[in-house]
Amino acid sequence: MSQVFIVTDSTADIPDELVAKYQIHVVPLRVVFDQETYLDGIELSPATFYEKLGKAKVLPTTSQPSPVEFMNVYSQILNDHPGSQIVSIHLSSGMSGTYQSALLGKSMLEDEQTAEITVIDSKSASYGYGLLALHAAQLAQAGKNAEEIEAAVLKLHEQRKLYFLVDTLEYLQKGGRIGKASAVLGTLLNIKPVLSIDNEGIIYAVEKIRGQKKAMERIIQMFEQDFAGQRINIAVGHTANPASAETFISLIETRFELGEVVYPNIGAVIGSHVGFGTIAIFVWPA
Repeated sequence: MSQVFIVTDSTADIPDELVAKYQIHVVPLRVVFDQETYLDGIELSPATFYEKLGKAKVLPTTSQPSPVEFMNVYSQILNDHPGSQIVSIHLSSGMSGTYQSALLGKSMLEDEQTAEITVIDSKSASYGYGLLALHAAQLAQAGKNAEEIEAAVLKLHEQRKLYFLVDTLEYLQKGGRIGKASAVLGTLLNIKPVLSIDNEGIIYAVEKIRGQKKAMERIIQMFEQDFAGQRINIAVGHTANPASAETFISLIETRFELGEVVYPNIGAVIGSHVGFGTIAIFVWPA
């Protein structure tokens, strides 16, 4: 039986211990601060990134891996493990060229190798697809083949829900990632836009709520509509501020029976586009 290896990129924000446990291959994006370039998650941890962001006079920029970087990862896996397959899951093509780079990297290999690589556009960001990559890796360790894993990933993508709150839309606006949310005007009068990602992988505004506590309560109400009576898994991403994640968990655990609970750090690349004070909530059936 051929072994399946999972490849993703650093914007999946999968906790390091889970990357190691399930042997996930993570291709880093890059963050540029004042002409200095760092590999996301390798040369720049979330904590260090937010410290630098607080001192930066100019917002950092980001860039995707090159096709050659993906080609090298794919070829090394397939050469080291003949007969194996790869499932490669990446940041939404509506936000980044990372998925396209992965496709190009695949195309640079020999035909017999490209047949063993499945590249998936997650149409999501951060742990919104990190949980998909993790699920894929768990299935790979359980002996599932690439076709079974791809089907399971697409099914979970349809089941999981995500929302996020930002302190300010400044980072999204300047980074050009705000999409349909461009109609939301900042945080005047303490308005907190509840944002999500649509089926095309584009950020949009779900609602505008006054005050973060009310926004959290509204998100829980929406989860109750989607997962009524179900036991759920939840991940709460934060920008190097675990206390904000704990606050949300304490609210939701009074309304749901919780299974898996994950606290992913929102890393440097996603953090460059959402800024401080962001909370991202991901829920899927347990």
